[in-house]
Amino acid sequence: RRTKLKRDSIRQTSLNGMKKCKPCPVSNCSPCPVAEHQAGGEARTKNLLTLFHVERCLWQPSLADPLSSYQAMRREGTRTSIDIANRCESVHNRAMDRRDFLKTGAQAAVGLGIAGKLSINNENEPEPKPRPAPPAEKKHWVWSGTSRNASTQDLKAKYKLMKQRGLSGVYISGVDDREFDIIKEAGLEIHTWMWTTNRGDGWIRDNHPDWYMVSRSGKSCFDQPPYVGYYRWVSPVIPGVQNYLTEKVGELAAHPAVDGVHLDYVRYPDVILPDNLWETYGLDQSEELADYDFCYSEHTRAAFKKVSGRDPLDIKDPAHDQEWLHFRYDSVTNLVRKLAKESKSHGKMITAAVFPTPRLARKICRQNWADWPLDAACPMIYNSFYKEPAEWVGEMVLENTRGVTMPVYSGLYMPALSDLKDFRTAIDLTHKRGGAGVSLFGGVSEKHWKVFEEAISS
Repeated sequence: RRTKLKRDSIRQTSLNGMKKCKPCPVSNCSPCPVAEHQAGGEARTKNLLTLFHVERCLWQPSLADPLSSYQAMRREGTRTSIDIANRCESVHNRAMDRRDFLKTGAQAAVGLGIAGKLSINNENEPEPKPRPAPPAEKKHWVWSGTSRNASTQDLKAKYKLMKQRGLSGVYISGVDDREFDIIKEAGLEIHTWMWTTNRGDGWIRDNHPDWYMVSRSGKSCFDQPPYVGYYRWVSPVIPGVQNYLTEKVGELAAHPAVDGVHLDYVRYPDVILPDNLWETYGLDQSEELADYDFCYSEHTRAAFKKVSGRDPLDIKDPAHDQEWLHFRYDSVTNLVRKLAKESKSHGKMITAAVFPTPRLARKICRQNWADWPLDAACPMIYNSFYKEPAEWVGEMVLENTRGVTMPVYSGLYMPALSDLKDFRTAIDLTHKRGGAGVSLFGGVSEKHWKVFEEAISS
């Protein structure tokens, strides 16, 4: 009984705080009305009210950030304030329906010891719409390239065997009419694999060096690419870049043998590398570093200033500035929408290779793929890159199938799954967690193919 009274008391305090909050019309959302109910009271209760406020404020890139208070909460330095601030930011980054939001608030309260349990379910709330069931028929893929020097006989044997092993199609780089005819003859789908915002094209380098992204430290991908020499990233904000890439998609989609276009490198450069690569490049990326934070080119800065009135170079904490982060997320999303429209105008599918989950993708490379109009996504769940075991594949698949409605095919990195038991675990957990199938990258041994056939048949 004491627990119930305490729980109800906190719930009422939270609701009263929200009632006192000024109306939050989208046209006038600054200063943040959460300040109205942050005066007085215990810190954990104030921060919980901020969390409740998130679902009331509709964030728009052209407006002041209604959650500016979360940065101040982080600066409090306590476990409670930092944890709640992180939850605020997470909810702010992802559209959630009211019921999911309230459940998140309850979990935050319980996890921080605010109350035994916070009962905030409303019996009058409609049940959330169930997500579409995963496809009954699984599909499986490989990432590959064209083999122009192979004989016709060898190619026929190669793709016939792929079909027999249970593959549905290939994500293939390059265009070769002879090979495409053989692939279709084998009964496999063809999705042409295209590098998107990572472009080392000679034409761009010769005619538009200004298209290349620039880091916060002033280094251009044109002549000072980050990490590796082939990281030549162009800005998705620039109309010329959008038109150029749309034409490339159109050329691929127009091929009569092609079933779809498969986008890769459709993002910003990695502002934070996967954990296992820090040592490779001699970096500590516990926080965002200026050399790897893009894009501060003149084009992008001008575009952001036009909608926000601010120059990104003047932002004191760019790693946590929601308006600046979302501007870059949205620049990639808007590009993908244009590319998807072009592909579909030819009656072709659009898919993409993406980072493991939307949550990680936003953090690592400004990629918010949950909002993309894709026919399917292939998250590259390369567990060794993140120093994770094979079971991690299942965790990422579950996060994805709960968070997106499109089919999700687990991208498996074969060098990380050299152990046959690990390989089988990754496939089994993909199926168990609702994945639509797998896509294999890297050499596949005969022993692995045998495991693959056994796994998908069961």
